[in-house]
Amino acid sequence: MALKTALWIFIGIILYAYLGYTLLLALVAFFQRRDVSFQKRVQSFEPPVTLFIPAYNEAGSIEAKMRNSLALDYPREKLTIVWITDGSDDDSLTILNRFGDITVFHEMERSGKIHAMNRGMKLITTPFVVFTDANTLLNKDAIRVIVQYFEDDNVGCVAGEKRIENNNLEKAVEAGEGLYWQYESLIKRLESKNGSAIGAVGELFAVRTSLYEEVKEDTILDDFVISLKIAVRGYKIKYAPGAWSSETASFSVREELKRKIRIACGGWQTLFRMPYLLNIVKYGFLSWKYFSHKVLRWTVVPLAFIMAFILNLILVWGKPLFSDLYGYLFCLQLLFYLAILFGALFHNIRTRVKLLFAPYYMFVMNYAIVAGMLRYFSGNYSVKWEKSKRS
Repeated sequence: MALKTALWIFIGIILYAYLGYTLLLALVAFFQRRDVSFQKRVQSFEPPVTLFIPAYNEAGSIEAKMRNSLALDYPREKLTIVWITDGSDDDSLTILNRFGDITVFHEMERSGKIHAMNRGMKLITTPFVVFTDANTLLNKDAIRVIVQYFEDDNVGCVAGEKRIENNNLEKAVEAGEGLYWQYESLIKRLESKNGSAIGAVGELFAVRTSLYEEVKEDTILDDFVISLKIAVRGYKIKYAPGAWSSETASFSVREELKRKIRIACGGWQTLFRMPYLLNIVKYGFLSWKYFSHKVLRWTVVPLAFIMAFILNLILVWGKPLFSDLYGYLFCLQLLFYLAILFGALFHNIRTRVKLLFAPYYMFVMNYAIVAGMLRYFSGNYSVKWEKSKRS
């Protein structure tokens, strides 16, 4: 009986982390008053904004990024474009100097992205800052959509949507990463409808300059921590699906795994540096969302997959496979792991049926969480990192 109970607990953890939490958010949102549609407001709110672009050796991306930035639908006299290029030793400065009316902050020493952000933010004079990466492109209305959310004085951060460029025929990493970000976008949208989203991603997010709080310079997930610190102070993080950044998928599973391991390591770092956010008595709904969306995935879910398989195997051992419910359940697990094996063996083939690679990508994510945990506890990590190659 104890084995069966434990099995259902572990299965319940997995189902809650990937499905139940999302359904609960949708249920709560259904019974709450709908948010005002910011995109349908009269877009007369046009405060001064800084587009803040930290870049290390991004010479290959600057031309496209600048063309994209200059084409944004926002009054040019109210948009300040700032580049931080600390440590870059390629042609970044030469290329940037071709463009007039932009600001470039540069130091010869490379001290990491968050050091550059902390330094650059001291020099910002506009009331709002939009952070974006050098290798991502924004939709034309991105800034105009984002600033509308700041008309609400309770909003301290606005997270844009991350989109992965895809083709009809995709490899495992492209299909998996694209599906993952569609799923994450759904969760963030529901979280935002229920008060505040949990964190932002560095490709596109904005903050009130007055609320920016310096974070430690060895912080790995700088974007996530910056936005969470704003939420902890009682301000909302709103999700803006009408403002998005787009980039190509990782070049290969190995490149994606490198990125995921770093993110997982940063997740464990955040967990130990912000344990107070788990105080549901003090932070209420925010704590529940943080635990359900992030902490469960960083800590218990990988173990739950392993234990669910082992316990199910013990319960069916020596019995006819289809003699009871646990036999059918074990067959479902076997099919899931066969799908993972299929993804591993054929990750380079291209297909329109993207869901074929979903189990494999889920396995890669959970493997990365374990590897990231080991990296964090070993202390073998750095705020400086080699960016993943993109398709």
